[in-house]
Amino acid sequence: MLESVQAAWKLGDLRRKVLFTLLMFLVFRVGVHIPVPGVDQAALAKLISSSAFLGFFDMISGGAFKNLSVFAMSITPYINASIIIQLLTVVIPKLEQLSKEGEAGRKIITQYTRYGTVVLGFIQAVGMSIALGHPTALTGGQVILLHPGLGEYLLVAVSLTAGTAVLMWLGELITEKGIGNGISLIIFAGIVSRLPSGAVNTFKLLQAGSIGWWSVLVLTLLGLLVIAAVVAVNEGTRRIPVQYAKRVMGRKVYGGQSTHIPLRVNQAGVIPIIFAMSILMFPMQIAQWINNPIAQNIARQLQFGTALNSVVYALLIIFFTYFYTAIVFNPMDVADNLKKYGGFVPGLRPGRPTGEYINRVLTKLTLAGAIFLALIAVLPNFMIAATGISSLYFGGTALLIVVGVALETMKQFESHLLMRHYQGFMK
Repeated sequence: MLESVQAAWKLGDLRRKVLFTLLMFLVFRVGVHIPVPGVDQAALAKLISSSAFLGFFDMISGGAFKNLSVFAMSITPYINASIIIQLLTVVIPKLEQLSKEGEAGRKIITQYTRYGTVVLGFIQAVGMSIALGHPTALTGGQVILLHPGLGEYLLVAVSLTAGTAVLMWLGELITEKGIGNGISLIIFAGIVSRLPSGAVNTFKLLQAGSIGWWSVLVLTLLGLLVIAAVVAVNEGTRRIPVQYAKRVMGRKVYGGQSTHIPLRVNQAGVIPIIFAMSILMFPMQIAQWINNPIAQNIARQLQFGTALNSVVYALLIIFFTYFYTAIVFNPMDVADNLKKYGGFVPGLRPGRPTGEYINRVLTKLTLAGAIFLALIAVLPNFMIAATGISSLYFGGTALLIVVGVALETMKQFESHLLMRHYQGFMK
């Protein structure tokens, strides 16, 4: 690991990518501490400390919601817009055609996603500002805004929307000029930034006698087991053997070699977790803003840690795992490409039979990966029961996102090093 870092630092372009990514992280962390004007910080801090759901949302935003900073909504609107656009791609023929037009089509779809992010962000920001200006169930009967009114609502909404747009821009800059996926890295930075404060809070609970060393030890062991399981599942693959037929072209013989198609157990990565989390937060916020007994009961039932929340969360993760896997991997396209270049799976006819076989294998693997993701997502409930630490927000979901993003970033890091450092055949 240290050798890789030293080798990367010696390469000028890779060093610039790493420094640029760190600079964008710094901009993100500075923005977290720029509050929206007209907010009662003491009332907001008290509210977040008393709500597990808001505390979890604050963790995802990297502490921005605690200050109600310009980055308080994080990139949740961008994620929601991406989900909507991907769903519409399956339904609307024009979007489906754009998705198949290569880089030019992807640029147009990305532009639609940006517009959708601004629209959804503004709607969410307006609802949030109105809710914070009225004594609702979301605010625990408190008024968070100092001077509630139309002007204050618009100021808060525009500030939050602008902050989300800036985060979206930072994420795209990291993807283009830095290293790794920018949006995922911003979420990663937000979660990891809470580790020092989480460690301090745990130490204070130990000093106060609220928890014992045994609880901390159990929490540490569970965390290490989860990290090991996440790495094993993310790196686990099923290899389908492929044989290429020999072809004679002129005086040369091509093909004849054996290879394989690697099918990952967790083909979708951390995307289903992020999608499910964003979708589940939306109806919870809407229900909490409505001053109606039925809506308030729904909001209570969907609170973080409840049985209904865990079941719905797990089902959404399983759905989005299959959905995103179907988008990023098409077995029929793989089978057609194999047939075009003279490849075949031993024992199967090229074309449709091969595609159906790959689809059956992928379906079984996706089921195993989806169940694993769902179990990891509801793990905090079991960890709270085992350790007694009721304020535990850094649970399985956060660990999955952090480990998954770290693995993907390290793979890109190593691929850059591999392109620039290769050994000759004499060594």
